[in-house]
Amino acid sequence: MILKDYSLIYSPIGGAGEIGMNMYAYGFKKQDKTSYILVDAGVSFPKMDSEPGVDLIFPNPKIILNNLQDLEGIFITHAHEDHLGAIGFIAVVSAFFLWGDRGGYDLGFAAAIKLMKWDPLLTLPMFIFMGYVLSESKIADDLYKMFHIWMGGLSGGLAVGTIGLMVLISAMNGLSVAGMAIGATIALPELLKRGYDKRMVTGVIQAGSSLGILVPPSVVLVLYAMIARQPVGQLWLAGIVPGLIMAAMFILYIVVRCRISPSLGPVLPAEERMMATKEKIKLLSAGLLPLFIFFAMMIPFVNGWTSLVESSAIGAIAAFLAALAKGRMTRKVFETSVRKTLGISCMFMWIILAALAFGAVFDGLGAVKAIEKLFTEKLGLSPWLILILMQLSFILMGTFLDDTAMLVIVAPLYVPLVGELGFNLIWYGVLYTVTTQIAYMTPPFGYNLFLMRAMAPPEITLRDIYASISPFVLVMVGTLTLIMAFPEIALWMPNYVYGN
Repeated sequence: MILKDYSLIYSPIGGAGEIGMNMYAYGFKKQDKTSYILVDAGVSFPKMDSEPGVDLIFPNPKIILNNLQDLEGIFITHAHEDHLGAIGFIAVVSAFFLWGDRGGYDLGFAAAIKLMKWDPLLTLPMFIFMGYVLSESKIADDLYKMFHIWMGGLSGGLAVGTIGLMVLISAMNGLSVAGMAIGATIALPELLKRGYDKRMVTGVIQAGSSLGILVPPSVVLVLYAMIARQPVGQLWLAGIVPGLIMAAMFILYIVVRCRISPSLGPVLPAEERMMATKEKIKLLSAGLLPLFIFFAMMIPFVNGWTSLVESSAIGAIAAFLAALAKGRMTRKVFETSVRKTLGISCMFMWIILAALAFGAVFDGLGAVKAIEKLFTEKLGLSPWLILILMQLSFILMGTFLDDTAMLVIVAPLYVPLVGELGFNLIWYGVLYTVTTQIAYMTPPFGYNLFLMRAMAPPEITLRDIYASISPFVLVMVGTLTLIMAFPEIALWMPNYVYGN
């Protein structure tokens, strides 16, 4: 063997010497045969002052296009936009070489048009705006004060109240990040100040905030609806009972754990709970406000009086008027809410566009049929065993990918397969969402873990954060198993409302 006949290849296509649009080619050349892989396919974001009108910046794909026949695969190291944001672009480029210029152009164009014509997409900015208005106007502070007084006499009561706060926040927002921000800034300092165990409280906040993507109006379920082509309204209703069951299991764990070890969640001193009954009753109005907003938008929708988009607009208007009535709708609050809404909405639009493009390539290659044939005919696996293996793979992928990455890369392949196996896609939407909740909290790259590390005080280490989520992840896995064993838990409410 002569060493000069063999060569290693390394080419930084993007991301060299900068943060963003990471893309690297690694390969091996053996005489006249070359094989290489791409590691990451990211994007970078423009500088608004020097690059106006530019949405995203991609690496130059020329080297890929010239050597596409030698490309063996693409590996995504972790779930950040600068590492996976160009997946949709790669799909369109692949379609160009697979099916010619019209196939390549038409795939990307069709995905974009499909997205723009999908009416439920309009609900995203409405619900996101609603959540940010309630957060930025400090209405959530009133909620926590209510739970603080009413639940303080119970061992672990403030932690139980935090779960209740997260349920109400979830019913107003549909995002995990909003609940995390509110919990870390409002509840966490109060709990630590009153002697609650730091691992207990960080776990409570992370677990509670994850309910935002299961309890309606869930943004993740909206995105799933686009992939699975299922009604958003039914998916939201399907998430209510599982979300409440999971919250109840969180509360049960907290109560039992604090009963066994009272030092983990001390009772609030009586002097702090001293308040006239009239004042306590008045505090309950803080909890009635989000419920009023939730029912104001859901009752007309469930009864068929309004469309999904119209109901989301009612929710956004109700949140705005509530902040206005409390005298907290300032210009700064409004501007901050609008800016954050715009940023989050655009991010989700790019994610779903990439998922549609990537899924179209899967369909064109016959990947779903091929995998179904492999599992059912060649391996002889039953549909239920295939489903269990899919969920286990989701949980495994959750250790290094978050929900957006799985939505873009895996969901376009798995969701059609579930339909081919004969399972209900509304039910599976709940399973998928619970699995993404687990992904938020699973080391080493769980999104909530790093978000908590960024928001927590210095005395809470990353080791504490990792250790805090173990019991709550087990509760989530238990809930997932329960929903798999008894599908009616998720399907009862949509069947009851829609008469299926």
